[in-house]
Amino acid sequence: MLVSVDDWPEWGPSVSAVRGVEGRIEAGTQGEVRVAGVWVPFTIETCDEHRWTWRVAGVPATGHRVTPVGVDRCEVAFEVPVVASPYAAVCAVALRRIERLATSSEKN
Repeated sequence: MLVSVDDWPEWGPSVSAVRGVEGRIEAGTQGEVRVAGVWVPFTIETCDEHRWTWRVAGVPATGHRVTPVGVDRCEVAFEVPVVASPYAAVCAVALRRIERLATSSEKN
């Protein structure tokens, strides 16, 4: 879910659309996200099995981390740069959305 650009608008409150890339991200992936009605470029800087980081409009942005905590459970966390600390509130909304999406997909 976190590495599939098709899902980003579902859980990311600030991302309404993604273009220029389809499917799953990997290190070096480039595209654009629509934020507040404006298209801005992004680049995935690092991407491994449990964590990825990116730059948005050339600025270091959130890190995204998934840690397995059981056979069918995981913990999701965002890494927010100190200069972007107010963005933590947006990340809190995203975490609730991710939990809702994951829970609803378990039921299906």
